[in-house]
Amino acid sequence: MTSGQSAIPFDFHGCRVVVAGASRGIGRSIALGFAEAGAAVSICARGIPALEETRQAIAAHGVTVHAQGCDLADPKAVDAYVADAAGALGGIDVLVNNASGYGFADDDEAWIAGFNVDLMAAVRASRAALPHLAASPAGCIVHTSSIAAFRPRAGGAPYAAVKAALSQYTTSQALALAAQRIRVNAIAPGSIAFADGLWERRRLEQPELYHATLAKIPFGRFGRPEEIAHAALFLASPWAAWITGHTLVVDGGQMLNG
Repeated sequence: MTSGQSAIPFDFHGCRVVVAGASRGIGRSIALGFAEAGAAVSICARGIPALEETRQAIAAHGVTVHAQGCDLADPKAVDAYVADAAGALGGIDVLVNNASGYGFADDDEAWIAGFNVDLMAAVRASRAALPHLAASPAGCIVHTSSIAAFRPRAGGAPYAAVKAALSQYTTSQALALAAQRIRVNAIAPGSIAFADGLWERRRLEQPELYHATLAKIPFGRFGRPEEIAHAALFLASPWAAWITGHTLVVDGGQMLNG
């Protein structure tokens, strides 16, 4: 396969996948990747127009799709969404927790947003999905962490701290759920660029930060959402059947330069 080809090498026909936080960027690519591989997919997000556009893109693959507006910072909304998703798909085999509150400012609002969305939404969605995952022959959870979880940083402490907590939760959750044969892993993306995303905004609003970050990536470019999706599909596939409790860094070598 050449670098320009994008055929999905995994077969997820018969698999039921829930992606929490999937209307754009990484979550959207993960949902589309599973749909391209044949899975039935449920997605949620707060932004209804983008959610509907993504639902239509998933449906174009000819698979069952469920989409529902959901504020993942709201515990009751998370429970209701997971229950509705399981009902629409007939169960859950894979849960992907991808949402972020993007808590970069050092104020209470940023800390609370990060805690509620990056960490507790994943905890709550996992808890709600657990009976369905336990009934699956290949139950699997994939969290989206970040390389920010691994190193100290002067800016964005709330984001880094909650992502570090999510990575730690991944290991403890994996141990706790191993007896039920449910695998739990996380992905730590590096800097990922896409239209209307964080790094596209920084390119326009903070060009010095944008170019300084780009200079630290050995491959000389920002990552693409589909490259994170490929890692998610791998971790949810039988090829990763003996992998649990790990956070997989997908960053083009960005962490090698500090």
